Amino acid sequence: MTEVKYIAIEGVIGSGKTTLAKLLSTKLNSNTILEEFEKNPFLEKFYQERKRFAFQTQMFFLINRYKQLQHLLQEDLFSEFYVSDYIFSKDKIFAYLNLSGEEINLYESIYPLLEREIRRPDLVVFLQSSVDRLIYNIKQRGRKIEKNITRSYLQELSEAYNNFFFKYNETPLLIVNTTEIDFVQDENDFEELYKEIFRDDRILIEYFNPPQKGKTND
Repeated sequence: MTEVKYIAIEGVIGSGKTTLAKLLSTKLNSNTILEEFEKNPFLEKFYQERKRFAFQTQMFFLINRYKQLQHLLQEDLFSEFYVSDYIFSKDKIFAYLNLSGEEINLYESIYPLLEREIRRPDLVVFLQSSVDRLIYNIKQRGRKIEKNITRSYLQELSEAYNNFFFKYNETPLLIVNTTEIDFVQDENDFEELYKEIFRDDRILIEYFNPPQKGKTND
């Protein structure tokens, strides 16, 4: 298995991917690449009117993600750690979920030109969670831009993510059930997850399903 120097965290909105990326970056003293969602001028409007603002929102994210990740081609990944809270190919999840036929055709003419210049992570960590937990997390952080996110959209997005990662084979993948753990408040939960990420005996696709608190495996 390739030595893990470049880690990307993925998950649906509210899964904790940015928080985990920051925790890992602090522990590893790594370079951090965080998605700049707050710079997207269309995002809040998209949550209000998905069809009307889907294409503008999508293209802004596509170009911005490309610009952020492109410099990794010139960086020395053998000497430093990098942690990101997204992978470039996740862009397709949102595109195929939100764009119309003609918009998809235009998107598909642009995406491959950018994707071939992006360096892939050594490991992707997919944080999988229930919709109820996602809603709870989103409400807890209270971002104004996310106030119009609906349960139905989160359900659609969760299904799209699960389908995407069910077929995913671009890099080594660790799928983590985060519904019952709290790696922010519980240091033990974080340390257990950290150990899973840096296991020496990892195979291409791994599942980490921590036992529910207060329950045994008997």
